[in-house]
Amino acid sequence: MKILMRAVDMICCTNKDGVITPIKFRITDEDKKYRIIRIDRILSRKEEKLAGNRMLVFAVQSIIRGIEYRFEMKYEFTTCKWFLYKM
Repeated sequence: MKILMRAVDMICCTNKDGVITPIKFRITDEDKKYRIIRIDRILSRKEEKLAGNRMLVFAVQSIIRGIEYRFEMKYEFTTCKWFLYKM
Protein backbone atom coordinates (compact mmCIF):
# COMPACT_ATOMS: atom_id res chain seq x y z
CA MET A 1 0.00 0.00 0.00
CA LYS A 2 1.17 3.47 -0.87
CA ILE A 3 0.97 6.23 1.76
CA LEU A 4 -0.85 9.31 0.42
CA MET A 5 -2.37 11.28 3.36
CA ARG A 6 -4.61 13.35 1.04
CA ALA A 7 -7.61 15.27 2.35
CA VAL A 8 -10.93 14.05 0.94
CA ASP A 9 -14.60 15.01 1.07
CA MET A 10 -16.50 12.29 2.95
CA ILE A 11 -20.12 11.34 3.40
CA CYS A 12 -20.52 9.41 6.62
CA CYS A 13 -23.24 8.32 8.99
CA THR A 14 -23.25 8.61 12.78
CA ASN A 15 -25.60 6.51 14.90
CA LYS A 16 -27.18 7.48 18.21
CA ASP A 17 -24.18 6.06 20.12
CA GLY A 18 -21.75 8.26 18.19
CA VAL A 19 -20.24 5.50 16.03
CA ILE A 20 -19.02 6.95 12.72
CA THR A 21 -19.47 4.90 9.53
CA PRO A 22 -17.94 6.17 6.26
CA ILE A 23 -20.16 5.70 3.18
CA LYS A 24 -18.39 7.33 0.21
CA PHE A 25 -15.70 9.89 -0.49
CA ARG A 26 -14.70 12.30 -3.23
CA ILE A 27 -11.13 12.87 -4.36
CA THR A 28 -9.47 14.77 -7.19
CA ASP A 29 -7.32 12.74 -9.59
CA GLU A 30 -4.27 13.80 -11.60
CA ASP A 31 -6.45 15.59 -14.20
CA LYS A 32 -8.09 17.70 -11.46
CA LYS A 33 -11.38 15.82 -11.97
CA TYR A 34 -13.51 14.62 -9.08
CA ARG A 35 -13.92 10.89 -8.52
CA ILE A 36 -16.52 9.49 -6.16
CA ILE A 37 -15.62 6.19 -4.53
CA ARG A 38 -18.28 4.25 -2.63
CA ILE A 39 -17.11 2.20 0.35
CA ASP A 40 -18.49 -1.31 -0.01
CA ARG A 41 -17.12 -2.82 3.18
CA ILE A 42 -15.44 -1.75 6.41
CA LEU A 43 -12.78 -4.31 7.30
CA SER A 44 -11.59 -2.80 10.59
CA ARG A 45 -11.98 0.26 12.78
CA LYS A 46 -9.51 1.40 15.43
CA GLU A 47 -8.43 4.51 17.26
CA GLU A 48 -4.84 5.74 17.36
CA LYS A 49 -2.91 8.69 18.69
CA LEU A 50 -0.41 10.26 16.31
CA ALA A 51 1.70 13.12 17.73
CA GLY A 52 -0.99 13.71 20.36
CA ASN A 53 -3.84 13.83 17.81
CA ARG A 54 -6.64 11.30 18.24
CA MET A 55 -7.60 9.65 14.96
CA LEU A 56 -10.02 6.97 13.85
CA VAL A 57 -8.48 4.59 11.32
CA PHE A 58 -10.72 2.61 8.97
CA ALA A 59 -9.53 -0.20 6.71
CA VAL A 60 -12.10 -0.25 3.91
CA GLN A 61 -12.71 -2.05 0.64
CA SER A 62 -14.24 -0.78 -2.62
CA ILE A 63 -14.89 -2.27 -6.02
CA ILE A 64 -13.94 0.12 -8.84
CA ARG A 65 -14.55 -0.99 -12.43
CA GLY A 66 -14.72 -4.62 -11.32
CA ILE A 67 -11.43 -4.55 -9.38
CA GLU A 68 -11.29 -4.76 -5.58
CA TYR A 69 -9.23 -2.06 -3.86
CA ARG A 70 -8.34 -1.63 -0.21
CA PHE A 71 -7.88 1.77 1.39
CA GLU A 72 -7.04 3.16 4.79
CA MET A 73 -9.06 6.21 5.78
CA LYS A 74 -8.31 8.44 8.77
CA TYR A 75 -10.61 10.81 10.62
CA GLU A 76 -8.95 13.47 12.75
CA PHE A 77 -11.02 14.44 15.80
CA THR A 78 -9.48 17.87 16.45
CA THR A 79 -10.03 19.24 12.92
CA CYS A 80 -12.94 16.97 11.85
CA LYS A 81 -11.09 16.19 8.60
CA TRP A 82 -11.01 12.96 6.61
CA PHE A 83 -7.86 11.69 4.88
CA LEU A 84 -7.12 8.95 2.37
CA TYR A 85 -4.08 7.58 4.18
CA LYS A 86 -3.10 4.45 2.24
CA MET A 87 -4.10 3.09 -1.13
